[in-house]
Amino acid sequence: MKRILITGMSGTGKSTLISELSARGYNAVDLDTPAWSEWVEVNSVADPESPDSTVEPGRDWIWREDRVQDLLSREDSPVLFVSGCAKNMAKFYPQFDDVILLSAPPHLIVERLASRTTNNYGKRPDEVKRVLGLIQSIEPQLRKIAAHEIDTSRPLDQVVANLLSLIGIRS
Repeated sequence: MKRILITGMSGTGKSTLISELSARGYNAVDLDTPAWSEWVEVNSVADPESPDSTVEPGRDWIWREDRVQDLLSREDSPVLFVSGCAKNMAKFYPQFDDVILLSAPPHLIVERLASRTTNNYGKRPDEVKRVLGLIQSIEPQLRKIAAHEIDTSRPLDQVVANLLSLIGIRS
């Protein structure tokens, strides 16, 4: 089974893309949900000036490692798409055949965060500031490990077609 990680900053379209892949019949899982991720207590304190800090003071949102490991160990479909971005995801990089980075212009990310209806993260000014900071600090690190980058400012059908083409699937 081919395992594909779709990652990127909040507002780049990870959940939208994974939902579309699922609707098209692909095995596609959004890891940025309570079934796959959880809040954990941490010793560091969120600092609005430091975008690498925790999501909230004393708490961070990370993948549930046992569940993600179980998911990645399955052999129940030709391809598995998972999406998400968490501090502990690097532990799983060796198990992915490809890492795809989603990106979008900052102004579009801000618009998407303001208008999203399935997730409240990014509605507060401090959260928007954090996401914009992460674009500068974390996105370049993700770019280094990604095999491909897709600009999600294009229509969803084009993004899906681009993704499938990059991993060798005809749409």
